[in-house]
Amino acid sequence: MGIIDEIKQKLDLVEIVGQYVHLVKSGRTFKAPCPFHSEKKPSFFVYPEQQTWHCFGACNTGGDIFSFIMKKEGLSFSEALRFLAEKANVTLPTGSKPGAEDKTRDHLYEINLAAAQYFHNLLLNSAQAEKARRYLSTRGLNEKSIVDFFLGYSLPEWDSLKIYMAQRGFTENDLLTAGLLFKPENTTRSHDRFRDHIMFPITDERGRITGFGARVLDNSSPKYINSPQTPVFDKSGSLYGIHLAKTAIRQQDRAVLVEGYMDVIIAHQYGFNYVIAPMGISISEKQINQIKKLTRNITLALDPDAAGEEAAMRCINYENSTEAEVRVISLPEGKDPDELIRENPEQWKNLVENASPVIEYAIKLVTSRQDMKTSQGKNEALNRLLPIIAQVKAGTRQFDYLTRLSLATGIEEKRLEAALARYKADRLAVETRSQSVQKATRTILSSPLEEYILSLLLHYPELKNQSENILPEYFENTVNRAIFETWQSSDNINSIRTALDPAVQDQYDILVSRPLSNDRIQEKYADCLLRLRERYLRNLQKKQAELLAAEEEFGDHDAVISRLKEQGTIINEELSKIFILRAKTRGEVRK
Repeated sequence: MGIIDEIKQKLDLVEIVGQYVHLVKSGRTFKAPCPFHSEKKPSFFVYPEQQTWHCFGACNTGGDIFSFIMKKEGLSFSEALRFLAEKANVTLPTGSKPGAEDKTRDHLYEINLAAAQYFHNLLLNSAQAEKARRYLSTRGLNEKSIVDFFLGYSLPEWDSLKIYMAQRGFTENDLLTAGLLFKPENTTRSHDRFRDHIMFPITDERGRITGFGARVLDNSSPKYINSPQTPVFDKSGSLYGIHLAKTAIRQQDRAVLVEGYMDVIIAHQYGFNYVIAPMGISISEKQINQIKKLTRNITLALDPDAAGEEAAMRCINYENSTEAEVRVISLPEGKDPDELIRENPEQWKNLVENASPVIEYAIKLVTSRQDMKTSQGKNEALNRLLPIIAQVKAGTRQFDYLTRLSLATGIEEKRLEAALARYKADRLAVETRSQSVQKATRTILSSPLEEYILSLLLHYPELKNQSENILPEYFENTVNRAIFETWQSSDNINSIRTALDPAVQDQYDILVSRPLSNDRIQEKYADCLLRLRERYLRNLQKKQAELLAAEEEFGDHDAVISRLKEQGTIINEELSKIFILRAKTRGEVRK
């Protein structure tokens, strides 16, 4: 029996589904309102005999226990496999166990949980946390909210967390990787990153703590700080409160995005459990993709300032990917969501129910700031709004937006359609030229020499002992340099990829997958290093010569000219040494 069949045999789909939705017996099947979309009449059915499910409503999809968990929890197949194997008490075979990268992530989750427990206990019981408790009380938080969101407090000492976590068996490197410690440049000693802060644990959809947000208790700046990028924490992909909000978002088929931690907590405290927050004002595509798994209906309740307005305008483009209208709540002037909810929950509820389509919000916002009685005012409004409407896919929605713009500006729809068509044509021409230039320069900007030596270093760890003569400056390509510096500072070659920024990982994958012959590695490496240094020196020589010429022609600083000439002599001497060394090699080494 295979591992999949064993899990299916030990788990009952009816029992698993019943943990998420109330099932009612209906003949030989069970039925319920679909847990994946909002509906009044049940269209979701579970078939015990076949251990399958199907939604005959808007989803029009079905599957087995694995597909249900993947869809309900937003998991990949491998994640669902581990999730269900744990429930079934089934041990996964060696080949199906998490790899080294997964083990690293699991260890970081363990570290973050231990730190969160430490911070939470301090908030509840430490005398030093009294000012934090008073602050939370003045913001209207009750004890249940503090527990539900696992809020905490970090002591003002420099190494209180470091000492506590060491007692728990966690190393300094563990805490540095998790972002809980900070080590300043040119120092050997690390210290706690968070000190004398209210701590807000940040979780993923499954409730695993990925990082922390922290608020100061005085008027110092910055008011809030977050964990740095780690293998498990990505600020642009995180949504605060998502683990507590996902069920309500599915049930109500709505997600409301606010700006702050307090906004989320107060909303949940008053029963508005569909509220979440991006980590900052800007809303990323990663965050939108997470929300799309739960609902297609997104409402923004950002602060009524310039930054919040700009963030709302940028979200218009997400209507294409969500295939639904993004809406905006217009908050009363000077009111944050948490203030409004505490003062008048019913008003908040009405604002959510009557939120404006984001394009309507944008048109109203832009036209209110221009004089629509003048040609100049109308032109300014069109210059701002046409590019926004152009982001929307052509069709009924775009036509509707042009109608609204026509009503707001008094310009005929046909003229607006013509202007939009001209704008799209001009933009397409610019994009086409840009793509052509990018394609033409791609090979120019790449560096085979840099890529080859990096591939050697990544494939043959023993070369690290011979790399002291390589300078980061030798790498002209920014991505290659980033990879080299990460490699240079890493003690374990297997940890390099996780330490790299996601934007660099594709290049890293190309380098490590590059086929290399195993013969004459030392000779190839030595020759490549000489060529890399020669290129660096020749470029330096060219720059030095240009500076010297300019100084001699336009300057009168004898000391500067003398120093440049001295540098030129040194460069020439180094190039001569390289020429001699290369002459001693056994011929040109080909890649």
